[in-house]
Amino acid sequence: MRAPARLLRILGWLAMVGVLLALVVKADYSADMSVFLPRSPTPEQALLVDQLQDGTVSRLTLVAIGGGEGELRAEVSQALVARLRASGAFELVANGDAAALARDRDWLFAHRYLLSPAVEAQRFEVAGLRKALNETLDWLVSPAGMLIEDLVPGDPTGELIQILERLERGQQPRREHGVWVSRDGEEALLLALTAASGSDLDAQEAALAQIDAAFAELREALPGASSLRLIESGPSVFAVASRATIKGEVTRIALLATLIIVALLLSVYRSVPVLLLGLLPVATGALAGIAAVSLGFGVVHGLTIGFGATLIGEAVDYGIYLFVQRGGASSEAGALADLWPTIRIGLLTSVCGFGVMLGSGFPGLAQLGLYSTTGLIAAALVTRWVLPAFLPAKPRLRDLRPLGEMLASALPALARLRWLVPLLCVVGLVVIWTHRDGLWNDSLLALSPVSAQAQALDARLRAELGAPEASALVVMDAPDRETLLRQCEEVARLLDALVEEGAIAGWDSPARYLPSQATQRARLASLPEQDVLASRLAAATAELPLKADRLRPFLADVAATREAGTIGPESLSGTSFALAVSTMLTETGQGWRASLPLRAASDPAGELGIDVERVREALASVESSEARLRLLALKRESDALYAAYLSEAIVLSLIGLAAVLLVLAVALRSLGRLWRVVLPLLAAVLTLTGALVLAGESLILMHLVGLLLVVAVGSNYALFFARGQGAPKPRTLASLLFANLTTLAGFGLLATSSVPVLQAIGITVGPGAVLALLFAAMLSRAPKVRSL
Repeated sequence: MRAPARLLRILGWLAMVGVLLALVVKADYSADMSVFLPRSPTPEQALLVDQLQDGTVSRLTLVAIGGGEGELRAEVSQALVARLRASGAFELVANGDAAALARDRDWLFAHRYLLSPAVEAQRFEVAGLRKALNETLDWLVSPAGMLIEDLVPGDPTGELIQILERLERGQQPRREHGVWVSRDGEEALLLALTAASGSDLDAQEAALAQIDAAFAELREALPGASSLRLIESGPSVFAVASRATIKGEVTRIALLATLIIVALLLSVYRSVPVLLLGLLPVATGALAGIAAVSLGFGVVHGLTIGFGATLIGEAVDYGIYLFVQRGGASSEAGALADLWPTIRIGLLTSVCGFGVMLGSGFPGLAQLGLYSTTGLIAAALVTRWVLPAFLPAKPRLRDLRPLGEMLASALPALARLRWLVPLLCVVGLVVIWTHRDGLWNDSLLALSPVSAQAQALDARLRAELGAPEASALVVMDAPDRETLLRQCEEVARLLDALVEEGAIAGWDSPARYLPSQATQRARLASLPEQDVLASRLAAATAELPLKADRLRPFLADVAATREAGTIGPESLSGTSFALAVSTMLTETGQGWRASLPLRAASDPAGELGIDVERVREALASVESSEARLRLLALKRESDALYAAYLSEAIVLSLIGLAAVLLVLAVALRSLGRLWRVVLPLLAAVLTLTGALVLAGESLILMHLVGLLLVVAVGSNYALFFARGQGAPKPRTLASLLFANLTTLAGFGLLATSSVPVLQAIGITVGPGAVLALLFAAMLSRAPKVRSL
């Protein structure tokens, strides 16, 4: 290559790298798993995504304090709650302390005539009063009588009892030493709701850091507290931990992949300058991939960068082919002339495999597709047009003649085992067919980096605390809050009927704590004037042991309620009910939305579940021109989301496979050569899938994507055995071995990841690439050892 042309190529490459570096530096990076949520969700999926990202549950942190004595745990719990409340990072921090319970009880008592569903005009007539007073007398002689005795003068009709029964206070955890504790009494419990949105991971991380710091200070400050331990769980903990895991895994895999591949290349090249030249296509491809994702999506996910290990493993192959072949050719032009047609076909098949992910409706998969296709194309172009400009006239490389001849001499022995290839195909098919019912993991949690142990801990703490984890939500939208609350009240009657049927175990609603203004006004209108009520009360108590003179506070409270009028959301301030209303009742860009959680009922076998179809049928009977009702079955919708993932992956894989076959058919122009390329790839896919199933691996959709990549990547190796009239030259065999090892290193490291998305790709493509090369060698024509 002439000097001017060489200089022009180098300068052009430097300019391109400069532009790419600027884009990479300015790019935004994320480790939020929300990129694996759909880009254009259905209305139901949109509701699910909203709950996962910004719903109340996404902001919840469950905390347990273990170790030490019960009184010490309670003391630390109280001090921790006080510090967290003062921090401003939390909308609510609760541990069942007496002061909070007293505030809630006082608020309910003060507004009992607006909140009680029993308040109506008939209740305050003589007959209604007599009936209510008799019920109160029955309560007084019951074991619970001591608890309400002091309330009777002000609440003889038992409105507070009516309210508490509907609020299902029995769902709260047990209390010891003035705080919530676990059922075995060995842990103090509390829950915290962050003020920040669940999708604001930086704020969530800062809030969790405040919990850790406050607990650490208390352990140091209080005598004996050093034996205590802090346990945290919940969606906010999972989200922050997942981000940290992804960041750590990406860094670890990238560093290890680089070190291993550098070591392999040094063993081949025996030259640091040549090694650095071999990494130029990889580095350029990585920069191009990140820049493309940044331009295409606006944000680059950490998993996309982690996927760069696969790019390193394949892109570095191009340099290996060039350098090793260069050692046996008279010039780099000759080496490129021999290699480029095969590399070009292999590149096209890889682009077909990675590129189909661009069509995914899930941004995470689409990012992986864009990153890989852009990176591979850039790496191949740099290898073809830029790398020769950097090559010295006589690069010093390790003599691979002995290794190449040894591999060539082993090919006849491998060829005699070619009968194993169809046999393994059959065995793989049989294994897949016999395990077809349990072949795929059908849970969306399969994509989560949260461990099964962490999920079990979360379930335990949630059950202990009675924390909100609805099996389903009734979601209602209306143009204004008043309309929405009225609709909630109408649906409440329907939900009560479903509880009686056993279709659900319970439900909650913002209207329980904040009735609509219409309902409040109706209840106020039911309250008689003080003189009228006094007269009726005297008549009602005439033959009862509970005399009217003792109930004067009742008359005063009714009169005060009539004068005070209705209440609004501001009256809830300082109570835990403010949280319930604010989380179930939210303002949207189009109006107001209420999310009513439904709790699953237990069937005779002890399994929890909701009769979704019955609930949906009941909701359909509600007619409203102002509000829109929908049932969001969280488990069903998450399963549907995952099913959409899997269905899309199957379609994309079939499209990618068809594209790979088309490229190979056009390039090879021979059914025989096409079959020699396709058969080892098919055998690798079936053998690997069967092995994974027998190993107990539960397949997720990323395994499916990985199998497509086995076809795309493995075709790069199979092509070298199919294009010629015999086996590849010994020097080419050596380069194929080292290229395969670098691919195995890149993808294999992903198999060690704790992030399922990366692990599934690694455990599939790494071994699959090795099998593809091995089977291609077994199916090659009888080779003859040739001179270099």
